[in-house]
Amino acid sequence: MSRRVVRQSKFRHVFGQAAKADQAYEDIRVSKVTWDSSFCAVNPKFLAIIVEAGGGGAFIVLPLAKTGRVDKNYPLVTGHTAPVLDIDWCPHNDNVIASASDDTTIMVWQIPDYTPVRNITEPIITLEGHSKRVGILSWHPTARNVLLSAGGDNVIIIWNVGTGEVLLSLDEVHPDVIHSVCWNSNGSLLATTCKDKTLRIIDPRKGQVVAERARPHEGARPLRAVFIADGKLLSTGFSRMSERQLALWDPNNFEEPVALQEMDTSNGVLLPFYDPDSSIVYLCGKGDSSIRYFEITDEPPFVHYLNTFSSKEPQRGMGFMPKRGLDVSKCEIARFYKLHERKCEPIIMTVPRKSDLFQDDLYPDTPGPEPALEADEWLSGQDAEPVLISLRDGYVPPKHRELRVTKRNILDVRPPTGPPRSQSASDASLSQHTLETLLEEIKALRERVQAQEQRITALENMLCELVDGTD
Repeated sequence: MSRRVVRQSKFRHVFGQAAKADQAYEDIRVSKVTWDSSFCAVNPKFLAIIVEAGGGGAFIVLPLAKTGRVDKNYPLVTGHTAPVLDIDWCPHNDNVIASASDDTTIMVWQIPDYTPVRNITEPIITLEGHSKRVGILSWHPTARNVLLSAGGDNVIIIWNVGTGEVLLSLDEVHPDVIHSVCWNSNGSLLATTCKDKTLRIIDPRKGQVVAERARPHEGARPLRAVFIADGKLLSTGFSRMSERQLALWDPNNFEEPVALQEMDTSNGVLLPFYDPDSSIVYLCGKGDSSIRYFEITDEPPFVHYLNTFSSKEPQRGMGFMPKRGLDVSKCEIARFYKLHERKCEPIIMTVPRKSDLFQDDLYPDTPGPEPALEADEWLSGQDAEPVLISLRDGYVPPKHRELRVTKRNILDVRPPTGPPRSQSASDASLSQHTLETLLEEIKALRERVQAQEQRITALENMLCELVDGTD
């Protein structure tokens, strides 16, 4: 009788590899703030890293292609009066990023496609509603301009960034500091972990706890939890003996974990990064020098250890690229941006394949940049799954989308359907005309600057030729 010893899986041979030295981002003063966030956010256009800054908080935003040594005078995004604790890119606009700070505010920024000449100091909007530091940010996965923030005041606020309004405030749910918050795939539920050692599933629109589990991990250190594709939950925490653990939970039966993996003994909080397309979870511990990854399946034992990527240097933080930013021609299924003390190093996870053709089984349709709902539709009770795109021909990020500033929605990139309520039609048309005139003037100035640059280059070349001739 034959017995299959080795489990069949296309991800069994996934391996991690650090990018070459010239593909890293050097000379970045990564923040030393003691806070358990990833300090790094990345999308198909930009890499953002929280950095050390005198007199307030700042982060740096680099185009992905700008590898190598970063100039010490490279412009920063500054505006917070205290250290920045978390940053998160908008999933529906690759030029919009939110930052949360110790100064109790959240700021939303528009990042231009060109490299700015000086620091970006003016956010599009500042959101004020927390009474203590704001340490967690998370954009809604399917609704346009809906942003969640969680603060040291034990309150979760859900904002409509487009209007600056508070949509929902959950201030009676958590008795202590919130450690992590995660949306499910369609944004109808939240999973939160708290200093009171309770894992909660919350319906934010009803303001109700749908399910909760006290002490999912017995240890005293902070917990983390993420939703996975089928509505189950993955949590990371510590045992009584300070062993780090990964647990899989079914919210319909919170009594016992579906699976429990014990790892090593270490103090670093494990940050889980879940990829729903491959059903792989990557565990990155702050202060660790490794990334462990597991495949989640429907068959016992449900959580299957795949491998560990190890390196020499400990990580200060980690950024996780969305699927649409990966190189599908190289069978890349995940890319991390590992923060060292003075640099950021890409780490690429690859499935070894001999064929150069597009691998359908590795790349199912994945969430794209288009929102499925408007903020008011979501608030009224509608739910929608993410709008999916195919990666067969690779993903090309859209060009910079000009921001249309309207009273209703300052992040909306679509033309307004009518004049704002507080203005007459003539005022609206006048302001639109003024805006168009300004844009024309800016365009003319840009063209003039480019022409002058070409002239300067030509004159410099002529001068070099004259100098060479006299030599």
